[in-house]
Amino acid sequence: MTRMMRLAAVAGLWAGTALAEDSGDMAALLDALRIEGAVEIMRAEGLDYGADVGAEMVPGVSQAAWAARVAEVYNSDRMARQVSDGLRDALAPEHVGPVLTFLQSETGQDIIALEISAREAFLDPATEEAAFASYEEAKRAKTPLYQQVQGLIDDSSLVDFNVMGALNSNLMFYRGLDEGGAIEMPESEMLSDVWAQEEAVRDDSAAWLGAFLMMAYRPLEPEALEAYAAFYRSEPGRALNAAIFRAYDGMYEQVSYLLGLAVAQQMTSEEL
Repeated sequence: MTRMMRLAAVAGLWAGTALAEDSGDMAALLDALRIEGAVEIMRAEGLDYGADVGAEMVPGVSQAAWAARVAEVYNSDRMARQVSDGLRDALAPEHVGPVLTFLQSETGQDIIALEISAREAFLDPATEEAAFASYEEAKRAKTPLYQQVQGLIDDSSLVDFNVMGALNSNLMFYRGLDEGGAIEMPESEMLSDVWAQEEAVRDDSAAWLGAFLMMAYRPLEPEALEAYAAFYRSEPGRALNAAIFRAYDGMYEQVSYLLGLAVAQQMTSEEL
């Protein structure tokens, strides 16, 4: 979830000044997004996922040894740095100010806090299951909150972004397995296999987004949620949405590749 070209020496000097001035705003934006807190939760998700992958694909490995390897893959400092660098690259300087204005508003900060809180709550399987049940009930009843959340999902193309990110991460996992010698699969076959997962991934993504966002935004007043939706329909909001997905997708692609590589290395060492 982008590169500036300097066309002349004078333009380059002005660009350098603008970037220096904008660096403070970008730092404030990253702080407002609470990147480090979000990444810590994603790391916890990754550790659980990595444990499941190990149990399925390398069941003979020591649990402690595998947990240590997975912890290396999901290094929170590296993950946060990747996301921060990705956002700096992906978000054009002219959008930083308007985005920061919204994110630092009371509504913006409330929404970010609610999203992080809900994501953390989803670490508990029982909470996640209850959220899915609540979402399905709201979907059948077409409650006002469901309709607002669904409108936000549709307007921001959240399902499409999530599907593409998930498929790219799956492809990178295959590449890690291949690079590590666990499989021999041509790129065309990897792509075919990944695209065969698209429908299931899309269904899962749609349900997960609905359940997660309904849980996150339930405490909000309808007016606040509409203000959020309006922001994401604006040019700066759309730019932020695309930049966030680009940055997080880049991070997930790397950890997926590293996890596939770790699985492959474990498999090949067991064969030896």
